[in-house]
Amino acid sequence: MRAGPTGTADLPLHGGRVPGWLASRMARLGRVIVEAIALEYGRTEVLRRLSSPFWFQAFGAVMGMDWHSSGITTSVIGALKRGLAPIEGELGLHVCGGRGRHSRRTPDELTALGDRVGLDAPALVRASRLVAKVDSAAVQDGFQLYLHGFIVADDGAWVVVQQGMNGAVRRARRYHWIWDRAGSFVEEPHAAIEGRPIGDIVNLVDRRASNARGEMIGLARGGPSGAVAGLARLRMPAHHDVRADDIDLGRLGKTLAAVADRGPQDFADLMLVPGVGARTLFALALVAEVVHGAPSRFADPARFSLAHGGKDGHPFPVPLNVYDQTIAVLRRAVERAKLGEGDRLAALKRLDDQARRIDAAAMTPQEFDRAVAAERAAKVSLGGRTVADDRKPRGSSAN
Repeated sequence: MRAGPTGTADLPLHGGRVPGWLASRMARLGRVIVEAIALEYGRTEVLRRLSSPFWFQAFGAVMGMDWHSSGITTSVIGALKRGLAPIEGELGLHVCGGRGRHSRRTPDELTALGDRVGLDAPALVRASRLVAKVDSAAVQDGFQLYLHGFIVADDGAWVVVQQGMNGAVRRARRYHWIWDRAGSFVEEPHAAIEGRPIGDIVNLVDRRASNARGEMIGLARGGPSGAVAGLARLRMPAHHDVRADDIDLGRLGKTLAAVADRGPQDFADLMLVPGVGARTLFALALVAEVVHGAPSRFADPARFSLAHGGKDGHPFPVPLNVYDQTIAVLRRAVERAKLGEGDRLAALKRLDDQARRIDAAAMTPQEFDRAVAAERAAKVSLGGRTVADDRKPRGSSAN
């Protein structure tokens, strides 16, 4: 996956679905992470994070999705839509659209939201349609859009995350937009459009295509017949399991060293839920980076899959006991922060600060393999689960 701060990301096309036991937890964890970011940095920062392909990928990975799967996009948008719905009025953030038929309902949802909140609904509907039109028609890259998520704040600021599919090469491509970079939607509204080379791309929103756009307008009005000659043509890990070379092991080592250096005993104010230990603290350290980390720290999304594993068992099964403890600790911290006890979120931030201070620690590929093996060996005690555990053995009768 390669992209700028706001742009596109290519992802291998994965099938399957998110099981209910993970989907419900993703909604709860996504909600509390967004609440924590909004409390600490403001809701506009939530939109900026969502506009970053790498942060978005890390966000999905820390929620238990496969770190480089195309399914992260649908699952994260769906989790946010479900998780934020009960508090959207309080939070001032609203998730519209989604996959397939849900994407086609986006204009109606935005219109209803405008009436309810007092937003300029026609302007939002226009933005939604323009974003979809640019990535499906003005940028002709071989990917057909099938998901359109529109997240809007009460002040009218918005971010759009949409995804297209190229069945021939079995890849999906995700596009990120944010309101203050979109401009007029016609000249480089993305900060970047990058990905694996898959042939020629017609990009009519490139700066070099400005003459072509003008000629096309003239052609539509009966202008010169040679307008199309001005079109500009631009060129733009397949494995599923998480491997040591997919991860910045030096950065991962720093996170592990932060946990070992501080330990649960240094965070008594954070450890409010019985049973929280070193394993939960490690997951919280990665979640802390998602909440507090600088954008430059998300160039390695695979690392965040080590918080709660992945539903397909990569790098290890989702440890449900740890997952539930993470949600409980974050929920308690957010609720305390809402009551003015900001030290609860500050305790989480200290995990992130400590990871930044430890520069010398690193992890070898052998240490990484041993850590993953240990996590898999502890599957039963941690409540580890994958989608394979949901399948009935052959020959068993349905209940």
